[in-house]
Amino acid sequence: MTAHELSQIIAGREELFILDVRNWAEFNDWKIEGEKIEIINIPYFDLLDDVEPALDRIPAEKRLLVVCAKEGSSKFIAEQLVESGRENVYYLEGGMKLWSEHLEPVKVGDLKNGGEVYQFVRIGKGCLSYMILSGDEAVVVDAVRTIQPFVDFAQKHGVQIKHVMDTHLHADHISGGHELSQATGASYWLPPKDADEVTYPYNELVENRDIRIGNGKVNIHPIYTPGHTIGSTSFLVDEEYLLTGDILFVASIGRPDLAGKAEDWVSDLRNSLYGIFGGMPEQLIVLPAHFGKITELDQKGTVSAKLGDLFHQNPGLNIADEAEFRKTVTENLPPQPNSYQEIRQTNMGKINPDEEQRREMETGPNRCAVHDN
Repeated sequence: MTAHELSQIIAGREELFILDVRNWAEFNDWKIEGEKIEIINIPYFDLLDDVEPALDRIPAEKRLLVVCAKEGSSKFIAEQLVESGRENVYYLEGGMKLWSEHLEPVKVGDLKNGGEVYQFVRIGKGCLSYMILSGDEAVVVDAVRTIQPFVDFAQKHGVQIKHVMDTHLHADHISGGHELSQATGASYWLPPKDADEVTYPYNELVENRDIRIGNGKVNIHPIYTPGHTIGSTSFLVDEEYLLTGDILFVASIGRPDLAGKAEDWVSDLRNSLYGIFGGMPEQLIVLPAHFGKITELDQKGTVSAKLGDLFHQNPGLNIADEAEFRKTVTENLPPQPNSYQEIRQTNMGKINPDEEQRREMETGPNRCAVHDN
């Protein structure tokens, strides 16, 4: 079963039973989730001599997917299960490593001035990237490390990627922004307050300095919204869509501690969320850069919400007391992302790990939100 096929099963809310044969620590840290996914963990070495312990726990009538880190162990166990008489058994091609990298492009909607917005869902990692198309031009926002899907998508839709932008200096995954700009000849944009130590050339994302595509029909308006990082910048697209990066999610808000300055940035975070976003039109469609749980995906397989609804439903936007807000965003936070310091160094261009090292650095869930416990 490919990562694409698995993502379609999850988005379609189909039933699937998963046997994860990684060790307990890896499974407990990060696993495949879905509304109708049942999953159990039995380590590979407990099944090496005999798959009987698994047979007793797997419903006979359900489609079964065996999962491991890279593919080999799950393929072996799946074969043993088939030899034991089980049917409808699959293994995950490329294992959790490939699952972590898979991107699923889904159309969010049309733009009133002509164009489309697509969300690239990295379903195994919780990352969300965007491509805004108008005429024969496109903009990519918060590109992930694996840039080929963006290149292929642009080619398929007959557009040239003109601009690549990061809402902030990412700490939970390696950005593909700079590499994508080099591969396509696009301009690369980064908030200057996040780029003090960046070693490569970039264009400064400055508030109110708009970027246009499609012969000027589609307008992308940067809004300075610090708090997750000191440079965090959101984008208002055609007065309709609000790309919020990692400062505002559907079910939570951005954590301010990944650069070690949580106490310093709490006031910025609160002002961006309650002051800036609080004064914007309620009908704006919020498009974040991450999601925390699979339940945040809608029927189309996208992650979005009206801004007004978030001010009623999102716990991070409903903390009236400022002291309580400070406590919420600085204490009892989820564990910090795996290798986040090395990821920040990579995104600055200070270190250049090889491909396998980059994969290892990104293993595990994203943890950019306050309420991901």
